[in-house]
Amino acid sequence: MGDGHGHGHGHGHGWRLPHLITPHSHDSAEKIDAAMEMSRDGIRALWISLAVLGATAAVQGLVVAASGSVALLGDTLHNVADALTAVPLGIAFLLGRRAATRRYTYGFGRAEDLAGIVIVAIIAASAALAGYQAIGRLLHPADVSHLLAVSAAAVIGFVGNETVARYRIRVGRRIGSAALVADGLHARTDGFTSLAVLLGAGGVAIGWRWADPVVGLAITVAILVVVKDAAREIYRRLMDAVDPVLVDQVETTLRATPGVLDVGAVQLRWIGHRLRAECDIAVPADLTVLAAHTIAVAAEHRLIHAVPRLTSAIVHTDPHTHDGADHHADLAHHRPPPASQALSSS
Repeated sequence: MGDGHGHGHGHGHGWRLPHLITPHSHDSAEKIDAAMEMSRDGIRALWISLAVLGATAAVQGLVVAASGSVALLGDTLHNVADALTAVPLGIAFLLGRRAATRRYTYGFGRAEDLAGIVIVAIIAASAALAGYQAIGRLLHPADVSHLLAVSAAAVIGFVGNETVARYRIRVGRRIGSAALVADGLHARTDGFTSLAVLLGAGGVAIGWRWADPVVGLAITVAILVVVKDAAREIYRRLMDAVDPVLVDQVETTLRATPGVLDVGAVQLRWIGHRLRAECDIAVPADLTVLAAHTIAVAAEHRLIHAVPRLTSAIVHTDPHTHDGADHHADLAHHRPPPASQALSSS
């Protein structure tokens, strides 16, 4: 017999079958606390980024007022826009804290992916603006004064953006937020734009008035490359793509669970910066419902411990016959039974 085991980690089961053999050690409160902490880390990263980029833009603004540098003005406005991308991400992290409802049964973690779309759009707009300014400066050269101050402001812009980029990308990867990683990549492109201002100022200093717009066009191309990478990351997340290595890790963990004879379909998806798994396993056909259930619970616990950022696992058991005939086809195409027929669900 098979145990239709729809088991969400840390929750009860359809008929409240007690965990007499393998009790839970990860309750729902612990999961919520962990998710809240990850959201706090993300919001903290956004506030710190906003402060650093705000200070960078303020310093650059003072130099713009003294030098009249249009290139530095564009870089300053770019930094302000980058700082403001913290707004959609901050809203997304706050929404992600909301509990699931009967309409949004998976919660609101996908708000981060929507914020990622906004950020990608901002990066693309930045590329268009950088290209427009570079072409305009190439067609209409302009003199720049206080070149040393402009150069220093450009270096400050690069350092500020690179600092923010490294921090956002590190935190984003740690908590599994593709949107925060994309925002970090955006900050990195702004640092490149600042370097373009520095190189342009150097060219103007030796009489090459065309140096700044030419370098600006080159940086526009670099920004477009980052746009492609960030857009691909967000697209994959929206399409429920995961690293195949994670799938291999789940299958290996399931096969190593005592009592598991075979592994069928394995499905993983990101909900914000949390990972969810749905898996099919084969167990001996002569097991009781309770014994099959216990194996499924053990498999789930192993998955929670083995796979980073996995907070929910649904493990369904199917029978494996004694004559050695595998049920690969049944496992691969299995769909959970209706709620009224499920032996346990969450």
